[in-house]
Amino acid sequence: MPENASDLAQRLGRRAEAVCRYYLSNGRREGRYWLVGDVRNTPGRSMFVRLKGAETGKGAAGKWTDAATGEHGDLLDVIRESRGLIDFKDVIEEARTFLSLPHPGPETESRRPAPAPAGSPEAARRLFSMSRPIPGTLVEAYLRRRGITALHGTGSLRFLPRCYYRPDEHSPTESWPAMIASVTDLRGRITGAHRTWFAPDGSGKAPIETPRRAMGDLLGHAVRFGEAHDVLAAGEGIETILSLRMAVPRLPMLAALSAAHLAAILFPATLRRLYIVRDDDPAGDGATATLLDRATTAGIETIILSPTLGDFNDDLCLLGVEQLRAAIRPQLAPQDIARFMEPPSRTRPMQRRRLRV
Repeated sequence: MPENASDLAQRLGRRAEAVCRYYLSNGRREGRYWLVGDVRNTPGRSMFVRLKGAETGKGAAGKWTDAATGEHGDLLDVIRESRGLIDFKDVIEEARTFLSLPHPGPETESRRPAPAPAGSPEAARRLFSMSRPIPGTLVEAYLRRRGITALHGTGSLRFLPRCYYRPDEHSPTESWPAMIASVTDLRGRITGAHRTWFAPDGSGKAPIETPRRAMGDLLGHAVRFGEAHDVLAAGEGIETILSLRMAVPRLPMLAALSAAHLAAILFPATLRRLYIVRDDDPAGDGATATLLDRATTAGIETIILSPTLGDFNDDLCLLGVEQLRAAIRPQLAPQDIARFMEPPSRTRPMQRRRLRV
């Protein structure tokens, strides 16, 4: 009896055509592939499932790709999406039923990890672990459309091709591609996650009521870019902070995700200077004032960085990176310009002198 999801996926792959005929009944076989509209069994031809191949690896039987969205997965994903299942244990149960496998006994059940409470830090950690790095994904495409091309040190951001979204408790669950950001404490431990749902082509946010949501323990914590010691910049939004990094690429920064959470960030014990990245709105002004008072009371030098327009992403997109750099430069402490803004100096190679003989 298979003991994990990988074993089940392999067994399903050996019966790939039967799985497709049952769960993707709106498609049809063409050669070595099953063609259908998408993983939710919509009529069409953009998704293709490999019917023959190895048991594991890139070309394994049962692997599928949707050419229209770039989504891909295995037959467990087909079962989940075509049946609209939310809990993974229900997917496993459905797969076992299809394969006519005996259900696991109490001992096997006890080895399963307990489901994490919805919205908990553990649920956030599991969500982040399910996602993948952003190079070559819709996250990278989305950020580049916002003018953000400096993506060094963005390990706190990841991509999930199908992230569940439920408008409210009475509405059906939807699935959209999403950027997943890890929220961490001062020790680097993940305490929460932030989701930004995208349109399938990455052209912008998904056409849903709340395309951004956070989960887990957020108060005092943040999405971090770079390791802060004595100097740190703190702002609200991820895109705002990533835009500022285009001008000051080596300055450690964090995104607190809201004005209220920006006002409550915790300070590293070694922090000596804090840049507050202000959004030009009443909520941003209130958060700036509160954080300024807290930092000053803690003996931390505080400097406010103000955008020319509404926020630094507006500055980047509408004014360009060179004008953004020019506007930021005089706002920085002089010693931080060379340290965080200028490109690293390169030592000229020593030239050998010719010896006259």
